[in-house]
Amino acid sequence: MKVMLINGSPHKQGCTYTALRATADELEKQDIECEIIHIGGAAIRGCIACGQCGKLGACVFEDAVNKVASKLNEADGFVFGTPVYYAGVSGQMKSFMDRLFYSAGKKLAFKPAAVVVSARRGGCATAFDDLNKFLTINNMPVVPSQYWNQVHGNTAEEVLKDEEGLQTMRTMARNMAWLLKCIKCGHENGIDHPSKEPVVRTNFIR
Repeated sequence: MKVMLINGSPHKQGCTYTALRATADELEKQDIECEIIHIGGAAIRGCIACGQCGKLGACVFEDAVNKVASKLNEADGFVFGTPVYYAGVSGQMKSFMDRLFYSAGKKLAFKPAAVVVSARRGGCATAFDDLNKFLTINNMPVVPSQYWNQVHGNTAEEVLKDEEGLQTMRTMARNMAWLLKCIKCGHENGIDHPSKEPVVRTNFIR
């Protein structure tokens, strides 16, 4: 089993990475393979709602989104990490999530996922909620912890002093491993993911 961890911070080994690394370390102790992918330093275009991904099977823009999308089938679970900017996710992470979930959401559906946010001080709750909405609109079981998945610090060294934050990461990782193993056991015993009804789309004027 494998978990893919996405680092949406411009800093490859900064605060967000430190939280993801703590998560990966615990997952590896639970015999789960991990891969941390840094997308935060790349130039990532925002979605232009062209709809071509539905025809092409991939986004029209060739950047980190398509590179990650091509690897999604390798992973059984995901962790999406972002720094907090103005009480929200990083610009790179927002563009990445918009386009990844729109163009490759089927490859993510029914796979457990968690969100990790990193802030110096405040704004974690709104950033955490923003990213979790991608999971819950896409049939992805959300992996919980003992607290909301956040760490605090202005540097990676300060994050390492956030004992509660790091414990929250380890708890989430153990919960992820447990859920992945339960799903694997279910598949081995003939229990597949739930069937889906045809999607009904309405708006408020009809």
